Amino acid sequence: MKIFNKKAKFNYVLLDKYEAGVSLTGAEVKAFRNGSVDLNQSYGKTIDGEVYLINANFAIDADQTRSRKLLLHKDEIVSISIKIKAKKLTLVPTKMYTKGRKIKVEVALAKSKKRFEKKEQLMRRDIERDAERELRGDKDNINRRF
Repeated sequence: MKIFNKKAKFNYVLLDKYEAGVSLTGAEVKAFRNGSVDLNQSYGKTIDGEVYLINANFAIDADQTRSRKLLLHKDEIVSISIKIKAKKLTLVPTKMYTKGRKIKVEVALAKSKKRFEKKEQLMRRDIERDAERELRGDKDNINRRF
């Protein structure tokens, strides 16, 4: 089972990625296995030498967006907190998946994109898509002639 944060690549430039375990309750694990998790508005934050996943939405009855502790090595936590403070980065979850019986979260240090960068990315994607359509159309026309 994999759940992706589709907005992460659009809103941020992803730099360093880390794999972290996550501390979940039984109902949250069940919601994850059903695919009822939304990572779009979530982010990571270091509090008292620990990293927490904040605002991840699990479709359960009680306390859907509580803070969940991410399980990282101490040296990873120190390096993440230093990079966040020094370079003004954000910790963003990119995907949540299973590895064996364990549930893991991939978090990335990210720098947010400006509005014009997002528009430029969309325009570039549209141009590439149009070019591919034209190339496919030309191949169809060549096959029809012969």
